[in-house]
Amino acid sequence: MPRKTNKKSAEKPKKIIEPIIDKQQITYTLESNYMPYAMSVIISRAIPEIDGFKPSHRKLLYTMYKMGLITGNRIKSANVVGRTMQLNPHGDAAIYETMVRLTEGHQALLHPLVDSKGNFGRQYSRDMAYAAARYTEVKLSKICAEIFGDIDKDTVDFVDNYDGSLKEPTLLPVSFPNILVNPNQGIAVGMASNICSFNLSEICDATIKLMKNPDSDILDVLKAPDFSTGGEVLYDENTFREIYSTGRGSFKLRAKYEYDKSANCIDIKEIPYTTTVEAIIEKIIELIKAGKLKEISDIRDETDLNGLKVTIDLKKGTDPQKLMAKLFKMTPLQDSFGCNFNILVEGSPMVLGVNDIICEWLRFRKNCIKRGIRYDIEKKSAKLHLLKGLEKILLDIDRAVKIVRETEEEQMVVPNLMRGFDIEENQAEFVAEIKLRNFNKEYILKRTAEIESLEAELKELRDTLESNKKIEKIIEKQLKEISKKFGEARKTDIILEGDADLPDVEEQIENYPVKLFCTADGYLKKISLLSLRFSGEQKLKENDRIIKCIETDNKAEILVFSSSGEVYKTKAYDVPDSKASLLGEYLPNLLQMGSNEKVVGVVETHDYSGYLLFCFENGKVAKVELKSYWTKSNRKKLTNAYSTVSPIVKIIHILEDSDIVLLSNGGKALCFDSGKVALKTTKSTQGVMVMQPTKGSVISDALLGTECRFKDIKVYKPRNIPAKGSFVRPEDEGTEQITLFD
Repeated sequence: MPRKTNKKSAEKPKKIIEPIIDKQQITYTLESNYMPYAMSVIISRAIPEIDGFKPSHRKLLYTMYKMGLITGNRIKSANVVGRTMQLNPHGDAAIYETMVRLTEGHQALLHPLVDSKGNFGRQYSRDMAYAAARYTEVKLSKICAEIFGDIDKDTVDFVDNYDGSLKEPTLLPVSFPNILVNPNQGIAVGMASNICSFNLSEICDATIKLMKNPDSDILDVLKAPDFSTGGEVLYDENTFREIYSTGRGSFKLRAKYEYDKSANCIDIKEIPYTTTVEAIIEKIIELIKAGKLKEISDIRDETDLNGLKVTIDLKKGTDPQKLMAKLFKMTPLQDSFGCNFNILVEGSPMVLGVNDIICEWLRFRKNCIKRGIRYDIEKKSAKLHLLKGLEKILLDIDRAVKIVRETEEEQMVVPNLMRGFDIEENQAEFVAEIKLRNFNKEYILKRTAEIESLEAELKELRDTLESNKKIEKIIEKQLKEISKKFGEARKTDIILEGDADLPDVEEQIENYPVKLFCTADGYLKKISLLSLRFSGEQKLKENDRIIKCIETDNKAEILVFSSSGEVYKTKAYDVPDSKASLLGEYLPNLLQMGSNEKVVGVVETHDYSGYLLFCFENGKVAKVELKSYWTKSNRKKLTNAYSTVSPIVKIIHILEDSDIVLLSNGGKALCFDSGKVALKTTKSTQGVMVMQPTKGSVISDALLGTECRFKDIKVYKPRNIPAKGSFVRPEDEGTEQITLFD
């Protein structure tokens, strides 16, 4: 009998298929995969071009133009969104969101491009949602006539859409500098753009002035930006000169308010373009809860169909002007607009100043006009050519009729007319298409009478094409007409920064002596000396201890250094008053530190005088002027505040050079004069070697010589530094001062 075989043993082992891994150099991956994506975002999505539009804006507006929405009635937004998807394949939600920002109802633009009906939300509101596309209606606004003028005269290039079924313009032939009239913001890969808006009439005047003299100063006609949300811009000439010349910089915007004496309340009706009503209210409520705005009894949003309105009820006896000074400093009621005029010019991103942007737009506009003139010349020349052929027919109309009547085949009519009157084919075709009723002397005389006017027009067009001054005259005329027709008064008032100063916030803050208690776990108590007299024992967390006490006042500045090499700045009056029976404020939470950051040093100052000594575990000491940490803009956080190469042991603030004692965990001590440590200008310096730790030991503490309880610190002072230090004498052991941080 044949031997039976086990089926399982007879089966062939399955071949393991390894995943295909395409190994390639990272530089090749970046070049072939990442860079095309980055360039696509920059060029085709996020950065506006010289006509003032991103591709998404242009596709939407051109679709509405082709739908005939520049005239007539509004139609449902959903209809427009659906049609726009023929040019923009990014989905209906993205297209509708783009449309919302362009509408009159949203109030984001100084000159809205879409005439709208329905709820489109508001620029100044974060939470006011716009209605769905099926409920709202839109059409193009009147100013769009200046955007699409002469677009059918080959003034701009057209390309295929994404599937090649339609043509779309690469730019729109705007007849005013729309790039600067309506604001635009975009975030690309590795770059961004943030362009503020300017008043249309002022931009037209500035453009005319620059066109006549590219080196002229436009600051007298274009003083400052203008925003749809109104408010006030704090004017500083040097700031705007820099923005106009470089395209970068920032300026301050603040809200407008009215004080109602009868109701004892402040009504805010215009806010900075960069913020929202909700952000302002939330911040004010946060400050009220923290006890920093005790003058306010209530705040509410009273925005209605008449527009924005935030009402702040005041407590009796509150000075509204002083309160607004506080609010401008502590809330988004005063905000900054950071300018980054990054635009695409012929496919290349460029950061340009206002002057350069206007000059680039003039170059673009001149090219549009020249292309339009060439188109007119071509069309009029073709018409003149046909009429010249008709003029020859005038010499013998009967003969032309006879040729047509006696021609037996239709296809021979045109050749026979060409031979009979010595005219070209298109001229003969034109004659042959004339209706029989028009084949008379009167009709032909009327048509040929156009020859003279056409020749004069062609001469004028050719002269204009060759004359830069005549083209500039056309631009100037168009700009003046647009300014007259669509120009509006400024919405954002200009206030000189010096004249805008309100009472200093610090002048309104009560100043009184306080004592700051710092604990090892990062808690800070601020207790007034008056309260401290009647206080009992200090309450602390389990295993926590007080490691530093600072006597100062309520207006002192406090610098808190963290373990990550950063410094956080706050005012003493921003730290809530505490009591001995409370734990105090946890600094990482109060200053919004990172999750892994710990407090390593606290310094108090009024005028940033003196020096900071940074003592590191490796025995190095860095000496930096405290004024290196002063900033004009009152920044709350500075990075690279000190070196993190070696762990920090102690941060000591001294007003003048004095003796410092370093201690190591190996039982040694070293005293040195801080004057022997060179002063460094770089905050993150690693310092100089002072105490050379012995093998296996590190610096464990540092303290002022006046705080050290050694019987004679001179014993530990070497002739020169760096030095290894001396062992602590038996009589000095355990007498060193309790230090700030372990």
